[in-house]
Amino acid sequence: MVDTVELEAAAFRRLLRHLNQERTDVQNIDLMILAGFCRNCLADWYREAALEAGLEMDREQAREAIYGMPFAEWKARHQREATPEQLAAFEAARKRHG
Repeated sequence: MVDTVELEAAAFRRLLRHLNQERTDVQNIDLMILAGFCRNCLADWYREAALEAGLEMDREQAREAIYGMPFAEWKARHQREATPEQLAAFEAARKRHG
């Protein structure tokens, strides 16, 4: 019998592969506007889970685990400057969702 944790882990790995390999064009700000979370949020949650499990992990280590490379490298390769429209949409979403 397969443990549900294994299924959750597989789905999470698939999500990361999708975001970091197949859809690098989707910017974190777009994710924040539409879903209320981004890759950095995933890294924060990953780090929190590590700390709760008694594992030492800093923010950069967590981001590398999520992005599959150092954050600075991913940012240089894939992150674009937010447009005025994205910034306005982000601010509107932030106000709607607190």
